[in-house]
Amino acid sequence: MPELPEVEVVRAGLEPFLTGRRIAGVDVLDERAVRRHEAGAADFVRRLTGLELGRPARRGKYLWLPAVGGDAVLAHLGMSGQFRVDAPDAPLARNTRVLVDLDDGTQVRFVDQRLFGGLSFSPGGAQLPPEIARIARDLFDERFDLPAVAAAMTARRSTVKRALLDQRLVSGIGNIYADEALWRARTHPGTPTRLLGARRARAVLRAARAVMAEALAAGGTSFDALYVHVDGERGYFDRELAVHGRLGEPCPRCGATIVREAFMNRSSHLCPRCQRGPGTAAIRPGKASSRKSVVDAGPGPRGVG
Repeated sequence: MPELPEVEVVRAGLEPFLTGRRIAGVDVLDERAVRRHEAGAADFVRRLTGLELGRPARRGKYLWLPAVGGDAVLAHLGMSGQFRVDAPDAPLARNTRVLVDLDDGTQVRFVDQRLFGGLSFSPGGAQLPPEIARIARDLFDERFDLPAVAAAMTARRSTVKRALLDQRLVSGIGNIYADEALWRARTHPGTPTRLLGARRARAVLRAARAVMAEALAAGGTSFDALYVHVDGERGYFDRELAVHGRLGEPCPRCGATIVREAFMNRSSHLCPRCQRGPGTAAIRPGKASSRKSVVDAGPGPRGVG
């Protein structure tokens, strides 16, 4: 799933094409892509047609297009959502769901293979769509209070990776960058938050911000064609990942073999030497663990993403 760096790359890619432009027309090719707009596809088209757009905005993994007058178009990329900018007569990519024609002749296309994402109209949502008001500020927000969030993290009865993924605490971090941040901070993902201490909690958050800043510079992480930029190019940060997706490879820091532990419905990649901590047997290359890690127990976080 696209995380903060990938969504920010898309936002920045859309900015020069959308800012100051007016929507001349909308064509919904698949109504499932606008299912979050409860009034239906026809109303979605009516609401968007004629809107003058401002600078695209983002919080965490959510993207929205503010409009003059105070409304907005809210977008969530889900697992495979993409925005592509093209000429109206260019061939459509497979799984193109919505076409948005701009007043300069440019066409913006929403493409989504798995349809976990979607678009909706947000009345009064230009500053912050009310639909995502519960989402916490992200690490790149100028008003993000790192010491306060670190304190809130250590006050929870949870584990550190669960806390990082809870979008009510800090938004934009997903499985990839949580693994990378915890490796950088030499912290096991199953470490109870109450045992972190304020200093280590701040170090984990700083590590998350640093790794996502590097991912932004590389255009994000593309493991497959489901995440691409608005021009169809992929991101290259997958080449720089230290542990995520590196099962069986040597740790770049100490040389120990990277392992994988069960985590909710996914997994955590870590270095067993650099990130010692609580947990049961790791899943080693070619061997499946018969026990779940402690971080796999209980319900998942209720945050978004």
